[in-house]
Amino acid sequence: MKNEKREFKSSWGAPLKPVYGPADAPAERLAADLGAPGEFPFTRGVHAEMHRKRLWTMRQYAGFGSAVETNKRYRFLLDQGQTGLSVAFDLPTQMGYDPDAPMAQGEVGKVGVSISSIEDMHDLFEGIPLDRVSTSMTINATAAILLSLYVATARRQGVATERLSGTVQNDILKEYIARGTYIFPPGPSMRLITDTFAYCKDRVPRWNTISISGYHMREAGSTAVQEVAFTLANGIAYVQAAVEAGLTVDEFAPQLSFFFNAHNNLIEEIAKFRAARRLWARIMRERFGARDPRSLALRFHAQTAGSMLTAQQPENNIVRVAVQALAAVLGGCQSLHTNSMDEALALPTERAVRIALRTQQILAHESGVADIVDALGGAFAVERLTSDIEEAARVYIKRIDDQGGAVAAIPFMQREIQDAAYRYQREVEERTRIVVGVNEFVTDDLPPGNLFQVDAAVGAALAERVARVRAGRDRDGARRALDALETAARGRDNLLPLMVNAVEVGVTLGEICDRLRGVFGAHQPSVTF
Repeated sequence: MKNEKREFKSSWGAPLKPVYGPADAPAERLAADLGAPGEFPFTRGVHAEMHRKRLWTMRQYAGFGSAVETNKRYRFLLDQGQTGLSVAFDLPTQMGYDPDAPMAQGEVGKVGVSISSIEDMHDLFEGIPLDRVSTSMTINATAAILLSLYVATARRQGVATERLSGTVQNDILKEYIARGTYIFPPGPSMRLITDTFAYCKDRVPRWNTISISGYHMREAGSTAVQEVAFTLANGIAYVQAAVEAGLTVDEFAPQLSFFFNAHNNLIEEIAKFRAARRLWARIMRERFGARDPRSLALRFHAQTAGSMLTAQQPENNIVRVAVQALAAVLGGCQSLHTNSMDEALALPTERAVRIALRTQQILAHESGVADIVDALGGAFAVERLTSDIEEAARVYIKRIDDQGGAVAAIPFMQREIQDAAYRYQREVEERTRIVVGVNEFVTDDLPPGNLFQVDAAVGAALAERVARVRAGRDRDGARRALDALETAARGRDNLLPLMVNAVEVGVTLGEICDRLRGVFGAHQPSVTF
């Protein structure tokens, strides 16, 4: 493909000019839209000094097999300089099944760590003081239960919940839209989320109660504009639900956080992060009347784009990840995960994980990009793209509002993402979009042979373990805890304190979900074409 025949355009299809100048970012608009770092509308960052004062948290998303095996990987990463933990859970844990459930067979420990009881959570963080490490947990349908297990484990360590810091993803709407690991219908799911908001406000004040995620929608094929618009539309739905549940905006909004994809297009991605920050600040102030600056500041974690990793020539992924990570840092992320080069083929090896972490460390300590706040702020192209993304996202949010909000607009967002994914794939197949090593610069190299493999026997071993946990607990205490939780689920009491009590007496994740399914039912998606 020769450049003179190529149409240069953004991920959402808008044409790109060859050169941008003062007319694209006029001084009068810059004055209104830029502001100073750490001040409304936060275009230039949520803190005045950003990474000059404190580097982003370096989190390498990890989890596989048993809690004991994953704990070894966490210790390795911490020894290599990782500054925060990020837990990947297996599909049974995400979907509310214990390892001995028929639905869990063949999936235990495969794409994340299996956690079903307080004993598992204790093993996961053995030797890791929870008052001295920030932990992110990528979990949604069962987020309230995993947070309860984390709180119970901290108590066992003698750590006060007020000293815990971290994030639970807890974003169920994007599961309905793009990913599929949901359990309950939207109504009860939103209740679990707002219960988590209220519980943490009073008991775990340093915890981010939700990480509103555009990442998975981008992985499903959305454009940069769709990622911003649909993520913030979901954020609006969560804030509205919390307000309707009786919470005051400035009581819970400072604990909201976001999770975005760091994709391939360097300049567009930097503009995307800046646009999201500015648009959210305006939404919170204009729509919800938030006054606390912390309620207006969009803090976000970024992960490099898993969907952009290629199984062909996996070493090329090191370069892709470096570019994506650079976009996240220049865009003002608060924490970052860098994917490993072999993740298109298997769970990453220690060597691949170390290279991914070293990528962040080189950016932080050798590149100079952390030394200047919003280094590209004021650049004509960056400011024009920032404004274009913000305005296009506003149009999408208006369309979602007109349909009754994010929950009602789930089918609309699904169709928009499907259409965008189709356009992208067609461009790759027609070679109007080059993917190095896939449709151009192709070689016949065989995939590497030293891939990481999870022990095939882990499922049976963990099924036996959870049976032992049940056999060794106070049977009557467990039954009473489950009965109390079920009764509360039929009413309106906050479920989090009851979940913490239940897991402390040995009740398992699967047992809690079974009781809640009996009350809430299970979500049955509508089929759209």
